[in-house]
Amino acid sequence: MKKDVIVVGAGCIGLMSAYCLQKSGRTVTVIDKGDITNGTSFGNAGLLSAFKKAPLSAPGAIPDTIKLMLKGESPASVHPTFDLHLYKWLLKFAASSNQARLKRTLALFERYGQVSLDMYEAMVKEDGMDFHFCKDGLLMIYTEQKTFDAKAAHCEDPHAYEILSKERTKEYMPILNDKVIGSILLKENGHIDPGEFMVELKKYLESKGVEFLLNEKVDRLEFQGSKVSKIHTSKGSYEAETFVLSTGADDTLAKQAKNKFMMTPAKGYSITFEMDDALKPKTSSLFADLFIAMTPRRNTVRMTSKLELGTTNPDVVRKQIDSIHKNLALYTNKFEMREQVEWTGFRPLTPNDIPILGYDENYNNLVHATGLGWLGITFAPAIGKIIGDVITIDKKNETNADILLFSAFFQG
Repeated sequence: MKKDVIVVGAGCIGLMSAYCLQKSGRTVTVIDKGDITNGTSFGNAGLLSAFKKAPLSAPGAIPDTIKLMLKGESPASVHPTFDLHLYKWLLKFAASSNQARLKRTLALFERYGQVSLDMYEAMVKEDGMDFHFCKDGLLMIYTEQKTFDAKAAHCEDPHAYEILSKERTKEYMPILNDKVIGSILLKENGHIDPGEFMVELKKYLESKGVEFLLNEKVDRLEFQGSKVSKIHTSKGSYEAETFVLSTGADDTLAKQAKNKFMMTPAKGYSITFEMDDALKPKTSSLFADLFIAMTPRRNTVRMTSKLELGTTNPDVVRKQIDSIHKNLALYTNKFEMREQVEWTGFRPLTPNDIPILGYDENYNNLVHATGLGWLGITFAPAIGKIIGDVITIDKKNETNADILLFSAFFQG
């Protein structure tokens, strides 16, 4: 029997696309190669960080990274590779790191970040979900006086910023030592627990009739004329009116549809642990000069870091974990991390922080939703809404204003 909409990929973007499509009256099937508890979304820091925080491709990103590399504190590494696509990506990243692009990106982030915050709040209040949703800001911690002063010089709006001294910063994160310069609280941001969010959303979708086919890998798309006629999985074949590809950094299926997106898998790490309650961060925090995030959860704390390019190794590399601990120890007093759980995964990273959204250029019943990098949780509700709208209302990219604004198909 032919299905209505099949969403391939049950990460946060795929589940939010299913959520919005179901709300609009469509019948949805979600297919994923795992069981949703081991994907990239589960390893996310959980930051909702769309407001007043520079994107990855910000001016100065390259020289700042080189400076940290020389100090032995850089979170970024590029592995030698013969893949020319990565070098093209790096050139595009360098070209995108300019003031004009930054201004546009920050405006787009705030637009869609607010949509996401409002939707998260509605999911808690109206749908009855509970995923530790907190709107208590993002603490940007600085270890370099120059970067702290540069950021503080632009923090004039008291509704958006609070500049904190070293002493006040320690009140928010008691483990810090005296090497920290200070911090800035970006008040409009927040955080959730990604794992709780995924479980709660799946449970809600199942209660509304969304079908889940888990531990079933989609191997191949089959085409007929200008349409995807069916998909073939490890367990069977399925036809549908519309297919949504939300497969994160894995672009295997997109390539079968003749696409070569300007996107690269970016490997990152997280460490989830228990610690004394008195020492926990009071809100989500980001060491701005180190790219280390720490997020308080109900019973644990999650720390995320690292940006590895040019590798396909899915394993946790001990050297990278040790580097995170070493860099953090430079600016914190000793504290105990109990019951540590280490994780690594690949994020779908575009060179200009703009996602790949909308109908495929070759096949008119195939829709893409990927390329969010580390910002999948930040923008998942807004992306789900965009995907739902373009499928149920607009029927094509050119009449959807959000895709014109926030998709690499038009803002590449």
